[in-house]
Amino acid sequence: MAPSPDPHDDPRVNARTPQTPRRLTREPNVAFRQLRGARSPGEFAAAVRRAAREIGEQVACDARYIGRVENGEIRCPNYAYERVFRHMFPGLTLADLGFSARETVRGRGARPLSAAPLLHITPRPDHPRDDPPVQRVGQSSDNHHIHQNHEESDVLRRAFMTGSTATVAAVSLGLGPASAHPVQRVGEAEVSAVEEAVRRIRLLDDRHGADGLYQRAAQPLRTAYALLDASAARRSTQERLHTGAGELAISVGWLAHDSGRFGEARSHYAEALATARLAGDAGLEAHAFCNMSFLARDMGRPREAMRAAQAGERAAHPLGSPRLLSLLALREAGGWAGLGDRSACEESLTRAHSHFARGTSPADPEWMTFFVEAELEMLQAQCWSALGDWSRAARHAHRAATVQDPHFARNLALYRAELADDLARAGAPAESAAAGQQVLDLLNQVQSTRIQAMLADTSRILAPHRASPEVAAFLERRAAVAV
Repeated sequence: MAPSPDPHDDPRVNARTPQTPRRLTREPNVAFRQLRGARSPGEFAAAVRRAAREIGEQVACDARYIGRVENGEIRCPNYAYERVFRHMFPGLTLADLGFSARETVRGRGARPLSAAPLLHITPRPDHPRDDPPVQRVGQSSDNHHIHQNHEESDVLRRAFMTGSTATVAAVSLGLGPASAHPVQRVGEAEVSAVEEAVRRIRLLDDRHGADGLYQRAAQPLRTAYALLDASAARRSTQERLHTGAGELAISVGWLAHDSGRFGEARSHYAEALATARLAGDAGLEAHAFCNMSFLARDMGRPREAMRAAQAGERAAHPLGSPRLLSLLALREAGGWAGLGDRSACEESLTRAHSHFARGTSPADPEWMTFFVEAELEMLQAQCWSALGDWSRAARHAHRAATVQDPHFARNLALYRAELADDLARAGAPAESAAAGQQVLDLLNQVQSTRIQAMLADTSRILAPHRASPEVAAFLERRAAVAV
């Protein structure tokens, strides 16, 4: 699940403020619109995402976000977007970009560090490494990251406390007192809170893995579905809430999936699929089928994996996203590989490459920011591994680990674990042990049952080669970590 915290920031002019009876007017951001030039909002959003990746950020920018900036709804970007915009337009200040000063938008001084973010993940005593503060390369080890999360999640924290059931979630997550006033209608604030919960879960999973996060991410999901029973102010709000709740179900399902809770993951994915069909949301339906295919493969049900991927492709075709079709073709290839059908697998891989080569599109779903070249290589490695072509699998896994952005430790650890396993099975024990050591180096940042299980399999395969100093060192260190 990442990006830096990526709320669609600061629409505080819409917050319920009884001391300010008059409606604040919005001033269009003419300067920002001029910077976009001839590009469409979708094309400009894609450029923002590319610029973010160049500096190690990952923002979920889409055409709607660009529109909200240009119409003045977002008067000041969050810190992640500010860094990206400054990278895109060197030398320009926030004022040059058409934004208001942060302190005038916030309306008060800095928040004390004792305040909690939307998804406050408190380390458990028996797992002191859960979700440590993220420190980027070149960034000093100060409290900037914590302060940023506290300040930027204020609207979302307040939004999650506006409904009676949401109040329970707020208290359970340490978001505020139990005296929050219930409301009868769902509006922008509540929907934005659900959408932000999805982004926060993806961020934490991408950087640290699912273990330790799943149980604490389930409450926002229950809240989201409770909000569906409330009355929405507008049809568009209701549609966004359905999509947000479905995406949240998929995100929580993925946390269950990645931490080995397959039955719970299956339930969450099915809930998302039902939500998609009730709302007539083809994008959400394709996403649900994509994850159901992945889960079926991991559960040893390759035919179900293949059929779920094909169903996802049927849902995705009208959406106009080549990258989504590429990912679904890779899921289908994984099903064919599990069935031992090399020819059908290769045909699906060819389609996946053809779609991927068409590049990104404004129609690409927000959740697909993870699907870059490294993931393409990793999914191919898994196909060749399932077909027993270990050397070919190792080549793809090595490529995945080489091109992966090092900021996303969970995926980097996963790709190196795949490489270690493929090399072990290909008869290269020393090289496998070296890759395994690199995975162990990342385990102080990542908590993932999937990765631990892969290392256990690799250790079992390498055990007969203990006479090798490299293998012996890896096995000894891995045993110490597993205790």
